[in-house]
Amino acid sequence: MQCNVRFYGIVQGVGFRERTRRMAKGLNLKGWVRNLRDGSVEAMIQGDPDMVEKLIQYCTSEIPNSLVTDLKKKYVEEDDLDNFRIIK
Repeated sequence: MQCNVRFYGIVQGVGFRERTRRMAKGLNLKGWVRNLRDGSVEAMIQGDPDMVEKLIQYCTSEIPNSLVTDLKKKYVEEDDLDNFRIIK
């Protein structure tokens, strides 16, 4: 399964991308995460459906100093992704 997610709120400048990358690797997920100009963070997450949802849950409630006030999820056709990285 592959899911594109946009996280809104206090998600930049708090280690959100690095913590997301670390957790994704621990869950054996592939994809990427990046900051967007509007202050949100976008992630493309690919892997086992339960682990994808676990990462999204982690991002919305367990990253210190962040506050996700809204998110948008869209399930998309799978691409050929490798590992999980931060896009700058």
